[in-house]
Amino acid sequence: MNPYVERMLGLLGDRPVAESLGHTAKRIEAIAGTLDAGRMERTYAPGKWTARQILAHLADCELAVGFRLRQALAEENHAAQAFDQDRWATRYAGLDGATALRAFVALRPWNLALIRSLSPQDLARPYVHGERGPETVGLPPRAAREDRGCVSARTRDDTRA
Repeated sequence: MNPYVERMLGLLGDRPVAESLGHTAKRIEAIAGTLDAGRMERTYAPGKWTARQILAHLADCELAVGFRLRQALAEENHAAQAFDQDRWATRYAGLDGATALRAFVALRPWNLALIRSLSPQDLARPYVHGERGPETVGLPPRAAREDRGCVSARTRDDTRA
């Protein structure tokens, strides 16, 4: 298994996927609500993204994963295109954290509704990821634990504030 996927699945632990996705979205919204403009622009470690950039990334990932799931469910032998998060991030300078948060908070329930509606056969449906190779529809919701990693990073930062 791809090391990235293994790390993301490790963050999930034994929690049900939909429960984890719903919980982390609420937690991200709560943490972001405590950040003033200065803290929104501060990184949690040298060379890391700011809170604003993390929120933009989470909104992008929610959009990308939701699109990938829908494409894989709609097309036989779907080939999912990977995206370069750092290239996408070059456009984050002009985006504000509040807008990114609203996008993420709007998209998460829509994607959760789809995930909760999937049958075991749907979850087992194969497709090919452009970087990671063969996957199933059930893997992205499980591996999309990146938001838990971002929550952990922000929480660590909040304890130092």
